Amino acid sequence: MNHVIKAEFRRLTATRMWLWALVAAVGFGGGLVGLLTAVGPENFDPPMPALESQEGVRSLLGVLGFTVFVPAALGTLAVTSEYRHRTATFTFLFTPRRWQVLAGKLVTFTAGGMVYGLVLTGTAALGLFGAAAARGATVGMDTAEVLLLLLRLAVTMAVYTLLGVGLGALIRNQIVALAVVVGYLYMGELILLMIPGVNIVYPLLPGGATASLTSFTYIADALAEKMSTDAASLLSPVGGGLLLAGYALVAAVLAVLVPMRRDVN
Repeated sequence: MNHVIKAEFRRLTATRMWLWALVAAVGFGGGLVGLLTAVGPENFDPPMPALESQEGVRSLLGVLGFTVFVPAALGTLAVTSEYRHRTATFTFLFTPRRWQVLAGKLVTFTAGGMVYGLVLTGTAALGLFGAAAARGATVGMDTAEVLLLLLRLAVTMAVYTLLGVGLGALIRNQIVALAVVVGYLYMGELILLMIPGVNIVYPLLPGGATASLTSFTYIADALAEKMSTDAASLLSPVGGGLLLAGYALVAAVLAVLVPMRRDVN
């Protein structure tokens, strides 16, 4: 089993895809959070709570939840590329026990998603505290609480990588799989959130679970105000975390069972 995991890590680091992923993590983390902090959340339209409050810090860092389509897309690409370039056939011939290959991929992709998340949130912390110090603002949350919130976001990125892996195993066509993953995460849930009556399911979707875990209600509240509707009631942070864990479990099961029963040719 160890040799399978090592082989998957070598395969993962042999491409430039994950290098560009880390560049994106720095841009979304340090770049985006640093810029938003420098502008000041109270200057947004509609305005967020000020940086000097806990709500302001949570709202500002919660924006990172809308970048989850990146690790999800990476997980999808990592799996669908195997079918697109027909390397899956040789992989399963080299290791006939498919479950070992698939388990190795899950370990590798989870670790890769966690590394992406840690780079994203680590640079976000630098951007937050650096920009706040530059503008002479006080961060309205203890450092330990900020780091705990960022750790939740880092784990969330690993979960979305697994979700991408599961969808990539289910939808082998790379273009279709990417369109589904990115389109749904970037626009699909926001559209559902804007439809009165339908938005009640938002808290049970991956985006709603992420918002619950990070206590990020800015988008839901802003859309409700624009549409003159009631805002969707999110789950508790614990409930959101458990729901995300459930989605990760389903994705892992799909990533193992679907290729086990499917012809790779």
